[in-house]
Amino acid sequence: MITFQSSLAVDDVIIRLKEAIEAENMRLVTHINGQANAAKIGKTVPADQILEVFRPDFALRVWDACKAAGMDIPLRIHIYEDSDGHVMVSYREAREIFMPYQTEALQPIAEELDSIFGSILNAVKPQPGETTDG
Repeated sequence: MITFQSSLAVDDVIIRLKEAIEAENMRLVTHINGQANAAKIGKTVPADQILEVFRPDFALRVWDACKAAGMDIPLRIHIYEDSDGHVMVSYREAREIFMPYQTEALQPIAEELDSIFGSILNAVKPQPGETTDG
């Protein structure tokens, strides 16, 4: 799993990730906003959001390679505040997600997806020399 601290505020992380998803020709399937959902029941919680990201042509390729692997798509990016208030971003790599299926045909798909998601995540990673201490 890739996890890193972003120097950006949560809302800025979400905006940049959505822009990067579009720029990489991927699709935002679902945006789950945990704190907004908690607010609906009168609770305040630290940021906790999930972006589910995929694209129909990748879904077709995954299904062709291993129908059971369809259970694990779309892929997710988790954005949350840790106990110290730092904005964290996590992504479980496609190669890790598809590994239990032991299907060789999933490997090139996973590599391609991990490259795309790497570009997406770069939109919110700290740049060299940038501090994340706020």
